[in-house]
Amino acid sequence: MPKNTPPNHPFRSAREDSAAVQVAIPETPQTASPAYRLAYEDDDFLFRPDLRPVRLQLELLKPELLQQEQGIRSTIAMFGSARIPDPETAAKHLAEAEAAARSAPHDKILARKVMVARRMLANSRYYEEARRLAQIVTNTCVGEHVCDFVVKTGGGPGIMEAANRGADEVGGKSIGLNIVLPMEQAPNRYITPELCFRFHYFAIRKMHFMIRVKALVVFPGGFGTMDELFEALTLIQTGKIEPIPVLMFGREYWERVLNIDAMIMEGMVSPEDKDLLTFVETAEEAWNIVAEYYSLPK
Repeated sequence: MPKNTPPNHPFRSAREDSAAVQVAIPETPQTASPAYRLAYEDDDFLFRPDLRPVRLQLELLKPELLQQEQGIRSTIAMFGSARIPDPETAAKHLAEAEAAARSAPHDKILARKVMVARRMLANSRYYEEARRLAQIVTNTCVGEHVCDFVVKTGGGPGIMEAANRGADEVGGKSIGLNIVLPMEQAPNRYITPELCFRFHYFAIRKMHFMIRVKALVVFPGGFGTMDELFEALTLIQTGKIEPIPVLMFGREYWERVLNIDAMIMEGMVSPEDKDLLTFVETAEEAWNIVAEYYSLPK
């Protein structure tokens, strides 16, 4: 229920009772006991292992209710590496790596850093493709209260930042699903603030990627991107969700790191499972496939 909607029952709200308990009450062993705290205000109680099912439910419900309030009807999930920078940053990193390598020409570690920096500069084109695709997608729903094909990302840097940035640049909404990590991951600054969520549970975060999703767009990435990709492919393959377009940016990259032909030859997947993936190279190509799939204007 939206926060400003009056209740349709005569009971006092939890918020009202929470305020009421702040009023001074006699200090007794009973009132000082942790057992006397309101359960929903007792962190020690909520963080108990026995309360994990409740925390899972809360983490599922909060983003769901807030997306409803924001009129999010359907989404396009965009995955990809957090390490792919924009072209300007990639060029700067390459220049720094080359300068360091020139100062120590026999250092193999520095030489390897130059090679990686060169690849990152080449891969930075995907940052621009993600940014442009998000602009195209977002332009289909700008200005409407109820929006279809809202860009949804993991909320971090790299490809995720590019997609949220593209949506922001054309004045549209976009969603970020951030996750608490040992090395804290901050959300990028382009996510719509009211749609910037933080998760403790990877499983609930991945579920929210799939809720409302109309297409998956997968850019080159590492373990996290692979995890999200195979989760989605498994759901489609097993019929747990309806088929949707799965668009793979960069055939050359994916055919080197993902050998589905070998899985087919070993009998681990069916030949038709390869058809779940569609390779694309440009934002326009990707949107045309989505638009054709859903009979939308191109």
